[in-house]
Amino acid sequence: MQSNLICIRHYKKAVLKRTALALAAMALSAGVAHADAIFDQPDASFRGMVSSTNVVKPGDEAVVRGRGFKPGQEIQLLRNGQNIAKDKVVTADSEGNFSTTIAVPKTAAVGLHPVVVQVAKPSAASIFELKVSPDIKFSGADKFNITAEHLKPGLYQSAYSDAANALFVTSSVGRPPVKESALMKVNPDTLKIEASITPAADKTSDRGEVMAVYGVAVDDEAGTVWVTNTRGNTVAVYKQSDLSLIKQFPNGTVPHARDVVVDGKKHRAYVSATGTNEIIVIDTQKLEPVGAIAIKSKSRGQTASPMSLALDAQNGKLYTVSRTTNEAVVIDLAKQEVEQVYPLEGTKGASGVAVAPEANVLFVASQGSDDVQLVDLKDGKVLHDVSVGAGPLNLAWDPKNKVAYAVSRGSDSIAVIDLNGKLVANLEGGSFPNHLSTDGKGTVYAINKARGKDDKTGDRISRITLK
Repeated sequence: MQSNLICIRHYKKAVLKRTALALAAMALSAGVAHADAIFDQPDASFRGMVSSTNVVKPGDEAVVRGRGFKPGQEIQLLRNGQNIAKDKVVTADSEGNFSTTIAVPKTAAVGLHPVVVQVAKPSAASIFELKVSPDIKFSGADKFNITAEHLKPGLYQSAYSDAANALFVTSSVGRPPVKESALMKVNPDTLKIEASITPAADKTSDRGEVMAVYGVAVDDEAGTVWVTNTRGNTVAVYKQSDLSLIKQFPNGTVPHARDVVVDGKKHRAYVSATGTNEIIVIDTQKLEPVGAIAIKSKSRGQTASPMSLALDAQNGKLYTVSRTTNEAVVIDLAKQEVEQVYPLEGTKGASGVAVAPEANVLFVASQGSDDVQLVDLKDGKVLHDVSVGAGPLNLAWDPKNKVAYAVSRGSDSIAVIDLNGKLVANLEGGSFPNHLSTDGKGTVYAINKARGKDDKTGDRISRITLK
């Protein structure tokens, strides 16, 4: 009887052991299957891109679109591990595109928020930055006298000539092939167009393009107007008196020519070649390029790319900012070389620059971080970091009233900032404010673009003075 009991016990143990082994095998098999699901074949040719298509402030709804995905791929948008899209899983359409929205809470911090783009079928991942911009209300308009006039479509920049008492304004419409462009001579008091020309045809094109004009500067010593032909990668020179063409430089003279400034007394023009690390130097008497000033970034492994230019001819200094490396650059014009490169902590997409020589302060506007920094030119330290409307692009310093103006394209606003970093005013700038210039005597001229043909606030020039 005892022997039978022992046998039964051994039998039960054997059954339990076999059951445990079977369960372990099943668990292992399930685990392997689960691991296979996690580590499936990745999308080795993943090219998906995601972006927010509207200006987003705390409490807004962000419209998010994606492109470059494979048809049928499933996408989730994750922030701190949480799915934040309205459509928890979106599927790329037959063209590899998708659209969804994200509800941004009112408590959201201003800044760039990394969002993980998690993709399945096949799997991939990337990160895009959702920018939450500050909500800055319009204010201070009662402190200013502002008048405005509509000009031609596609306004870009303006420059004031003291010798001619005139504003020179550029406009170019659309993307290549650009067939509509103008250089205008505008009365600085009435803002009426006194003369206008269409640039000559681009001889290198068979699509009817013109040598469209974008950046602009004046040389009062020579009585000329300099413009950048950004699409043609070059520059041109016109007479101030009748806007007749003096010289059209060959295509390719200045790669992606953006801004131009002129030191008339030293007979030099300086042109930012955005996309390269150079500022091209041109002799304004011989009308020939005479060299280039190379900018070496302090950011290891990165290449500087100059954007806006600010000239202090009296002190022999030229200033620019690098969009790609977020640095401010000081150039010694006597030596024709870079004197200082200052890293700009906390900025992203540095674009606009203006200098207050008497205070030894540089103003820098950055599109990606929605701010204007006041930089001490003695040591590069940031004195003040001022939040402004979304996408600040360009700046101008008003030496008479000791304030800087900054245009923000995303928020249709013009910020006015003093040397203490105080936001004196936030003015309505019309659609897409693009550029600022000053007569140096207390008047600032703002250029803004248009959202369409029926935009009543678009394609204007505004004359702004403190009361």
